[in-house]
Amino acid sequence: MSDATPPIVQRGGCHCRAIRFEADGALEGLEICNCSICLMHGTVHWYVPKERFRLLCEDPPLATYRFGTGRARNHFCSVCGVVPFRIARSDPEKIDVNVRCLDGMTLERLQVLDTTRFDGEHWEDAYRAQRPERSDGDAP
Repeated sequence: MSDATPPIVQRGGCHCRAIRFEADGALEGLEICNCSICLMHGTVHWYVPKERFRLLCEDPPLATYRFGTGRARNHFCSVCGVVPFRIARSDPEKIDVNVRCLDGMTLERLQVLDTTRFDGEHWEDAYRAQRPERSDGDAP
């Protein structure tokens, strides 16, 4: 028998519950971004490695919106319009979960979560400042 602590499982989905998912991990490394789309969606970002993210529905009604460079994939429910997760241009190997879409999330709980701010309004400069190892070329 193993003494390993079982992973924390976060569950969530869209408003109409047609899209359901779960992700393993503590709510750490959360980000709030002021780019045009994140500001309008009110997204609180939680970047989860793809192997720790699971869709719980066989054929989710996902639609995808791309803009700008087209690298980010903003997945939303084609039924209710909510964006429960996306693939970020800055880290396409992770799933960018919208913390606001986790089960049991409240404004009170959001207020006590530790978040950092990302200056997405000036995305290119902010990305280079955050990841200097990539500053010799274009940001993704």
